[in-house]
Amino acid sequence: MNIQEIHNLFLKCKSLSIDTRKIEKDSIFFAIKGENFDANTFAKQALELGALFVIIDNESYFIDERTILVQDSLETLQELAKFHRAYLKLPIIALTGSNGKTTTKELINVVLSKKYKTKATVGNLNNHIGVPLTLLSFNTETEIGIVEMGANHKKEIEFLCEIAQPDYGYITNFGKAHLEGFGGVEGVIEGKSEMYQYLAKNDKLAFVNLEDSIQVEKSTGIKSFTFGLKNDKADVKIENITANPFVVVDYENFTVESHLIGLYNSNNINAAVSIGRYFKVDNEAVKEAIENYIPENNRSQLLKKGSNQIILDAYNANPSSMAVAIANFLQLDGHNKAMILGDMFELGKESRQEHKIIVESLLNQNRSVCYLIGKAFYENKIASENIHFFETFEDFANDLKTIHFVDSTILIKGSRGMALERTLEYIS
Repeated sequence: MNIQEIHNLFLKCKSLSIDTRKIEKDSIFFAIKGENFDANTFAKQALELGALFVIIDNESYFIDERTILVQDSLETLQELAKFHRAYLKLPIIALTGSNGKTTTKELINVVLSKKYKTKATVGNLNNHIGVPLTLLSFNTETEIGIVEMGANHKKEIEFLCEIAQPDYGYITNFGKAHLEGFGGVEGVIEGKSEMYQYLAKNDKLAFVNLEDSIQVEKSTGIKSFTFGLKNDKADVKIENITANPFVVVDYENFTVESHLIGLYNSNNINAAVSIGRYFKVDNEAVKEAIENYIPENNRSQLLKKGSNQIILDAYNANPSSMAVAIANFLQLDGHNKAMILGDMFELGKESRQEHKIIVESLLNQNRSVCYLIGKAFYENKIASENIHFFETFEDFANDLKTIHFVDSTILIKGSRGMALERTLEYIS
């Protein structure tokens, strides 16, 4: 069966699933192999749960005419997504970057949805499986598709662009993320810039932040729509930015008062404003969309616990995002400030040095007491009145039982694997 025939079957189904725990009636199920399981074993169960068709790549699990045997289920899913994208012919905006992808994607979506029927990547389904699933969630009613692309090694963005074939692209930034897979910062820049190479090769358009010199350099020669702070060359000129703690952006005689914390979120807002303006969303609608957006999922959330104000940014962390989060926190008003910071993962051989840099940056400030948690931070332990080191979260939790935060402003940030949102249980 060829990909067009599989697409015809897909169009007969109400949804697509790769997980029998979430399967819906009249869906199509793709049996994708994982590291620790073979989803072909769930093909029969998928049909029993209401799937119309199942795609398998192991003939031992063939059941009846509802079973479609292919050479590789994952490759078929990716080919189907590419075929479906061409079938729909809708404009697609793709975005990648080291930090801020998901927040920017959500902001772009709420802004454009003021004028268009949009669909965007759900959560962070942004890899070689997530991008195809996103594309296959688009339908004939979708007017603009927004696709987030993540990567932890070179050639991944190139591969995802070949599947999604974006008409527009935006790179949030180039930071110290996934250094282990990319082989260093230069590798990050090279890998993320694969999106620019796709746009250039296919005569598509890039959205560019003129305040980012790497974006400007790497997008040279590509059709672009730009934004910048007090930059007369920009297509959208941002007049002013403040954050104490929420980001406020002034542009074109409009003031946008967001619910996002930290100056580091300003470019995420600026990108959404600019993309909205490019697609002719009026300023009142842009303002309303951004002001009504409330972050969640442990991303720059402002919480109250008793008399304490907490900035919860525990979804992820890398050296770049950690540095800007600390810098922003230190410039905020308030007394009794505390930072609870966890290890940054996927840094490879750079891990010890990057954690050392963070520790040294904290030595030069006296506005906040710091609690550093995890083996990588603990390896850089030094004597300091203001900095306290804990090898494990459990060690920190034991001390935390005796620490009583009162009228404090607290930053909580670390990589997802640290699960620092657990700290909230100990703060009253």
